[in-house]
Parts: sequence; structure tokens; C-alpha cells
Amino acid sequence: MPAHGPAEPFVIGATHRSSTIVLRDRLFIDDAAAPDLFRRLAEAGVKQAIVLSTCDRVEVQGMSASPLEAIDAVCRIFADRAGEDTAAIAGELESLTGDSAARRIFGVAASLESQVIGEPQVLGQVKAGHRLATRYGMVGPELESLLQDAYMAAKRVRTETPIAERSVTLVSGAVQIARDVHGDLSGVNVLILGLGDMGDLIGGQLRLAGVARMALTGPSRRSEAEARRMGCHFTPFEALDDALAEADIIVTASGAGRYLVTAEAMEQALKRRRHRPVLVIDGGVPGDVEPAVHELDDAFVYTLDDLELVARENRAGREAAAEDAWRIVDAGVAAWRRSRAERDAVPTLVALRERFEAIRDEILAADPKADAGEATRRLVNRLLHAPSKALRDVAANAGEDADEAVRVVTRLFGLAEENPGGDVNENGNDED
Repeated sequence: MPAHGPAEPFVIGATHRSSTIVLRDRLFIDDAAAPDLFRRLAEAGVKQAIVLSTCDRVEVQGMSASPLEAIDAVCRIFADRAGEDTAAIAGELESLTGDSAARRIFGVAASLESQVIGEPQVLGQVKAGHRLATRYGMVGPELESLLQDAYMAAKRVRTETPIAERSVTLVSGAVQIARDVHGDLSGVNVLILGLGDMGDLIGGQLRLAGVARMALTGPSRRSEAEARRMGCHFTPFEALDDALAEADIIVTASGAGRYLVTAEAMEQALKRRRHRPVLVIDGGVPGDVEPAVHELDDAFVYTLDDLELVARENRAGREAAAEDAWRIVDAGVAAWRRSRAERDAVPTLVALRERFEAIRDEILAADPKADAGEATRRLVNRLLHAPSKALRDVAANAGEDADEAVRVVTRLFGLAEENPGGDVNENGNDED
């Protein structure tokens, strides 16, 4: 992949907004698959990239001198992994470049791009992807700088806004409801259905609240691996009816776009339970539980909106917090861009100083006995020769661009526009 200029950010991936869970399942990249992916990226000319593979997204974030070509390369790799051609999956992929990509990278780290805004584990997932990519030599100085600035913005979002409190209060509300329904939680059975982050959050808090028996199931092929990671029992999805009958608390977290818990299945489960109460927390976006389940006796169904009411959160307050968080992110992106521009200017400034020093040495070497006045006059003329000629050429050929060139020169050298002259002769030429 030929370099076309300075490295710029790019992002491409399948997210909860753009794609089905089926595609994200097929694209999912665990640590074992990462080396091959990084090798293919490097072979395609993508030298700086991290991979995020979560329930919400399978996404490559990186820096490239040819960001559009990098996006095309990742799209081809994703298509191969999904067993499709690029046209078949292109409609389910989101891609961004430049400042829009930087904003996405910052927003993901700050947990503003998740289904449940403010979930605490997102930043950890980004940092884990960062460490993995570093291990395989895929993080250069440009990407490192971008990610470090994203982490700083994410920290500000968490400390300066209440955005993170939303997920905390949602989970706290779920635990409180569980205690209201079942009392002591040490003897209840919990079933987590699906791989969404809300299931992970609520499951973790229920375990802290005393739950000892927890199982995970779901249609995803990743369910068994996720159950091992969470330290809970795995139940094959084909055994869902039995799992529903055994569960005292059901937490759904799929958002697959179809009902995983139907009224018919739940009614049969309640009969087998002799109508012992079941708490059903529908954490899917869209919902995983058929609305008719709400009408069943002994099935207590709570959605995310219900949990928000329990937690007494105010929608306007959440929206204001999100706006404040995005302002912090946008300020972080702008600061990153300014810092990068300043760093990019350093080589030019170094070259300019070296050029001036070389001309000074030439002047002094040409006439070591010249007095200071004569030497400095010659030095000024030599230094101004090239910029004077370039400015005259711009004025003669560039039309309105000449005004901009004059403004740039005025700003560079701190000149007062009403008196831009000085002791330079009108040609700006070296008299030698």
C-alpha cells in the first residue's frame, strides 16, 4: 500500500447499529485468531491497527497514510472471515476516516458508542486490544499517541460527568429488584441468555450480591467460551426450555432482533416450576422477551426502561450528561489534532534552523574579516532571497492566493502589515 501522506485515523467494523449479531458472530476475533489477522493486515500494508471484538462491535481502528485503502483491505479480510464477498457484507459495515474516525475512537473508549452508555468495561476492552496489537508490532507512534489521548478524554468523561452512573444505577436497580422478589440470593439459579454487555454487568453484580449458581446460554457459537470467561456453567441453547424452568432469575442480553423468550416457552417453564416466581430482566436492545410474557402470573418482567425508573434516573439529565461527555470528546479530538500538527511542524522548523545556520557559516567563511554590519546585511539578503522570490511568484500567478500568502508570511515573522518592509532591498537578492 503506497504512502500518500501523513498517517490519518481510520475505523471500519460491524457494530450493534450497523450489523446483525449473526455477522458479528462470524467476524468475531479472539486472541487465538489475532496473530493471523495482524499478519494479513501487515501484508495488506496496514501497519498500525488494533482490533476490538466485543458483543457490540467487531472493529479495526488504526492509522494509515492511505486510510481508504486500509479500509478496503480490512473489508476484504472481513469478507474472507465471514465466507462472503465484500459486496455481501459492505452494507453492514461502518467506515470512517480523519477526524470522524478519531471521534469514533475517542467515543468508544469513553463508552459513548455502546448500547448501554457508560458501561465500565469498555475502556478495559480497548486497552486489552491495544496491548494485544502492541505484542504483535501493530502499534506505531501515531496510533499510540491517538490512543493515549483517547484514554485521557475517557478519564475526563468518567470523572467530570455522571455518564458512568447510568450503568451502575441500572445494575444496582436490577440487584435490588432481585432481592425484592427472592430475598436471600444465595440459593437462586440465574440464567444469562445472550452475550450482551448488560448480561455481563448484571451477572457480575448478582454474583457479588451472593448468587452462587449461574449459567449462560445463547445462540452464539461464542457462548461456551464466554461462559468460561465469566466463570459460570454453560448450557447449550438447544436446552433452553429446561434452563428456563430451572432459572429463578433470567437476564437476557442478546438484542438479536427476535424473541428468545416467548410467552409459550415461559408459560411452560412456569408450569414445570409449579408457578414459583421468576424475575426476567430484558437487557436486550431490541428486546429479547416477547411482550406477552409481561401478562403471565408469577413472571416479573423488567426492561431497561423499567430499571431506569427504579433507579430514578432523569432522561433529560442523562441526555445533558451525554452532551457534556461528547463535548469533552470533541475537545480531546481537537487537542490531539493540534498537538499532532505541532509535532508535524518540528522537522520543518529544524530544517529551517539548519538552513539558516548553514547560510550564516557560508557568509562568515566567505569574508572572515568583514565587519558585523556588512556580514549581517549579507546574511539578511541571503536568508530572504528564496522567500522573496517565492512570494513574488505567488503574487504574479496565484491571484487571490497572494493575499493569503502575505498573511502567512506576516504571521510567521511577526510583521505589522502596515510596515512590512525594513532594510531589505526591493529585490531581496544576495548582492554577491
